[in-house]
Amino acid sequence: MSFSTSSAQARELLQPIEQDLVRLLAELVRANTVALPPNGRETAGQLVLAAFLQAYGVETEMYDTGFLRDSAHPCVRRNRDYAGRLNLQAEIRGSGRGRNLLLNGHMDTVPAGAGWSCDPWSAEIRGGRLYGRGSLDMKGGLAAQFGALCALHKAGLRSGGDLFAESVIDEEWGGGGGTLAARLRGGPAADAAVVTEGTGLQVALATRGGAVVDLICVAGDSAGYFSESEVVSPALPLGRLLGWLDGWAERRRRPPERGAYRDFPDPAPVQVLAVEANRFSDDEAWAVPLAGRVRAYFQFLPHEDASEVLAQIRESFSLFCAADPFFRHYPPRWEPVLDPPLQGHELAAEDSWSRCFIGSAGAALLSPPPVTAAPYPCDAFLLQREFGIPTLLFGPRGGGGHNADEYVEVESVIDTARVLLAAALEWCGG
Repeated sequence: MSFSTSSAQARELLQPIEQDLVRLLAELVRANTVALPPNGRETAGQLVLAAFLQAYGVETEMYDTGFLRDSAHPCVRRNRDYAGRLNLQAEIRGSGRGRNLLLNGHMDTVPAGAGWSCDPWSAEIRGGRLYGRGSLDMKGGLAAQFGALCALHKAGLRSGGDLFAESVIDEEWGGGGGTLAARLRGGPAADAAVVTEGTGLQVALATRGGAVVDLICVAGDSAGYFSESEVVSPALPLGRLLGWLDGWAERRRRPPERGAYRDFPDPAPVQVLAVEANRFSDDEAWAVPLAGRVRAYFQFLPHEDASEVLAQIRESFSLFCAADPFFRHYPPRWEPVLDPPLQGHELAAEDSWSRCFIGSAGAALLSPPPVTAAPYPCDAFLLQREFGIPTLLFGPRGGGGHNADEYVEVESVIDTARVLLAAALEWCGG
């Protein structure tokens, strides 16, 4: 089947269910599926999906991921509670004469936070944008992938290969538990995969790795207050620690000689997520802080081993502390928040799956899609690096992910479903 033929067929198959797809998106956003480690509330959204799929007669299964607790896989987060948290898998079986395709997305979201101009669970639509927590990250992608599946099933078409779609738990906060559970459970057997993160209708062939580390210094003694003793505090020395991090940010900003991130102005960011000493609070006495903490976020390129780079950074941290007169006397602790760190991944542009998807997307969107790399880590590395499934990212346009007034462009969700269905028809074959 040619790209133009599969694209035209996808458009025809999807048209009858477009309004249902938008309805599904709104219902998913209205379902509070916040995850806050060690727990998550994904089941409310999985039940919405299950009801939608049941109405279309699509074969669906939900299963508990609690078995991860007994797994010896090194990527399992031992500080998470998986019991009672459900993955959902749907499938359309082919004739067995084609290649299988997996569509993957996560149901969990970060907390809503403050500063919204509307109810974060309202799914309010204004100017073609649907607002709400998780709309872009990533219920728009979930609605698109399951909409593509339902459109194919409604038409009664049977492809050569199997088409699978899964909605997983525990992606946020560097989890990966849901995608890992789906693979360790023994299926589905896929020859290629798409993670439907909100990429802005761009094809992302690579993702970064990432690690979060807390640098904690406890230096003061409360007995020094209201006495002639010096009040020791790490507050000012924390500025030098931030300077050390800034040095690493500059070092990591150098463009790599190869790979998907070679044209990024900041290919492997080093960012400060939080600085903590005393709080600005009217119900606490003014006092010099006796402890301080910096939360740092290090990202890694696909060809790098995250653990090896972290070891270099930690050695540099030890040398910095040994050379600083304050931190030599009051050495800060290095405490990983993500252990092990997330790895990056990269799929070659020449890979058969890359060529198939890019060609399908170009035909479905009526213009070649930008091909890029994602500016974040996600579950893609688990699919490709840990389980050998060629994986790329593609999803709708929007903004405000992890912030107030998160939104997804409704028309781009339909475009995403159209591209996914066209790629599935092309890849899975007749």
